[in-house]
Amino acid sequence: MKQLKLINLELNRFKGVGKFELNAAGENVQVFGDNATGKTTLFDAFVWLLFDKDSQNKKDFQIKTLQNGKVLHKLDHEVEATLEIDNTPLTLKKVYKEKWTKKRGSVTSNFSGHTTDYFVDGVPSKRKEFEEKVASIVDENIFKLLTNPSFFNEQLGKNERRDLLLEIAGDITAEDVITSNPDLKKLIDVLGKRSIEDHKKVIAAKRKEINQELDRIPIRIDELSRGLPDINGLNKSQVISHMKTASDEMDAKLEQINNIRNGGEVNKLNAVISDIDLKISSVKNEHAQQGQQEVYGLKTKLQEEQSNVSILQSRVSSFEQRKGMNDANMKDIEDRMQTLRNQWKEQSAQEFDHESNCSCPSCGQDLPEEQLEEVKANFNRNKSQLLETVNQKGVELKNKLKSIQEENESTVNEIEKLNSQIEEKQKAVVKLESRIKEAQSIVKPITENASYNTLMQDRQATVQQIEQLRASVEESVKQVQQEIQGLKEKHNGLSADLSALNESERAKGRISELEQQEKELASEYEQLELELHLTEEFIRAKVNLLEDKINSKFRYARFNLFKENINGGIEEICETTYEGVPYSSGLNNAARINVGLDIIDTLSKHYGVQAPIFVDNAESITRLIDIDSQIIGLVVSESDKQLRVETKEKVEVA
Repeated sequence: MKQLKLINLELNRFKGVGKFELNAAGENVQVFGDNATGKTTLFDAFVWLLFDKDSQNKKDFQIKTLQNGKVLHKLDHEVEATLEIDNTPLTLKKVYKEKWTKKRGSVTSNFSGHTTDYFVDGVPSKRKEFEEKVASIVDENIFKLLTNPSFFNEQLGKNERRDLLLEIAGDITAEDVITSNPDLKKLIDVLGKRSIEDHKKVIAAKRKEINQELDRIPIRIDELSRGLPDINGLNKSQVISHMKTASDEMDAKLEQINNIRNGGEVNKLNAVISDIDLKISSVKNEHAQQGQQEVYGLKTKLQEEQSNVSILQSRVSSFEQRKGMNDANMKDIEDRMQTLRNQWKEQSAQEFDHESNCSCPSCGQDLPEEQLEEVKANFNRNKSQLLETVNQKGVELKNKLKSIQEENESTVNEIEKLNSQIEEKQKAVVKLESRIKEAQSIVKPITENASYNTLMQDRQATVQQIEQLRASVEESVKQVQQEIQGLKEKHNGLSADLSALNESERAKGRISELEQQEKELASEYEQLELELHLTEEFIRAKVNLLEDKINSKFRYARFNLFKENINGGIEEICETTYEGVPYSSGLNNAARINVGLDIIDTLSKHYGVQAPIFVDNAESITRLIDIDSQIIGLVVSESDKQLRVETKEKVEVA
């Protein structure tokens, strides 16, 4: 068991406590003081020294001394503690300082932040070394549990408290729980590889999903039922048979119309028209070949020349773009060269300034005589190097400018050559366009071709003969078409009846599927209810075993790990009680402190560490339970306007 005792704690300007020394000598002590005299500050200081937080686990809190609500500046805030760890002394110290800096040329200092100095056994240390030393003594979270009676019940969450209790007592396996209640053996097959908690989540998700589906199914069935079409007196096989009969009759009527319109004489005349059309096509082709050959050849040459002009113009555009980029680069280089000339003049004009270069930048005093020559030499050397650098850059820019100028001259020559070629090609284009117009004016239109005109007259005469023949049969065709329209209306009505029959079959089939699904979901829901009952019985059995096992580790504190809700469900909690009274409601301050001490005593044995315990509001306690750890009681005493320490060999115990 590692024993950690507080020998001495000294505060200097920490949270308004000017200077105070708590000499505990490793024994139980009581600190008396009126409200706001700094009792809790002692605990805050001790925790801050070790972990940079106050006793309420807050990192951001006011350390500095205040006066009328304002911070007093340029004060150091110190906490130093001497500990005894397994009879070996260790002194830790932290100093929180303001940082004030003076800018060059200014006579006043400005506040620029804070620094913290660390000391281990009086030796200055780095922060990392200090923190590693503290960590080697005790873990931060364990330390807070072992030094503050209220930390477990008031700072930890429900799940953190449960996890810690399970860590102390050891968890109970599913096999142990099932062995304690034979009715739970069914869970072995139900759970498979899942834990109870995971299976409860699965059950909850499935129950929700099934409930939602069971709510939706009656709505779907009702919608399908209300949407069923009226099919009274309809027979599906008869409807299909009547539809086929109507279709066959319509096909026969269409064939009748075709026979009427396609008499023998009309067919002969249509054959004549086809023969005339072939001859017209032949005449057109021959006419086109005779008059268009020269035009086609000239147009091909024109396209070639126009393409050459486009290619040359594209090359000119590319060269002009390059020249534009070069012009911009030349302008930029000339501007940079002028900047370098100005920079060279400025650097060359600088002279050594004894007043600004021969004074200490920190204190402002003149440098010693033996350093003056070195400073002056450094100045001249730096000046020479800067001038050389500027001159070198200028030479580089000048060479680059000359290279770009030479490239631009070559580019201009190329542009002039290309423009000359473009001019020649454009002249050729103009000549070709003129020749094409002349050739096109010589070509005669097809309407001036005698053979073509004769054939077109023959075709028109034949078409008129066909129209005269068809006019005589149109009345017969019209009568048959009226009969076909009646058959179509009959077929459409039968088709609508068949659609209604098919829709009714689909809807009734879907209703049957939904009714079967509803039965299956109800059965599945009943199975889930049974599994949920088994899991809750498992939790009840496990919690009873756990509570007995956990409570056996404590003398006074007892723990309720679950409660049964109105709906019969089990809710996991972690409520500390003392003699049946919950810690969070109804338990007085004295009992809360003693319960906290009982928990600390068990935790100390579990972690193998004893640390000094700070008991705030200790005036409410007449007797403390027996505990081996060092106790520092913080007692409200109205008569003590300044902190007073009373050392006892042992604080009164139950």
